[in-house]
Amino acid sequence: MHHRLPLKAVQAFEAAARLSSFALAAEELFVTPSAISQQIKLLEEKFEVRLFHRVHRAVVLTDAGRRFAEEISA
Repeated sequence: MHHRLPLKAVQAFEAAARLSSFALAAEELFVTPSAISQQIKLLEEKFEVRLFHRVHRAVVLTDAGRRFAEEISA
């Protein structure tokens, strides 16, 4: 599932998945929340699947997002 993925996008995804927040991921990676969102969107377009449910000020992994998180943490 992760052939030739941009490292920044994977880093953004990992931080957002772990912290359940684009804002906190952005703070950790010293970028803007918009930059995190753009990287996640890039991955979602590449995989043609939603990785997060956006819920008010938090994000929750979808089943596909959870599987990807498990893959990259292995």
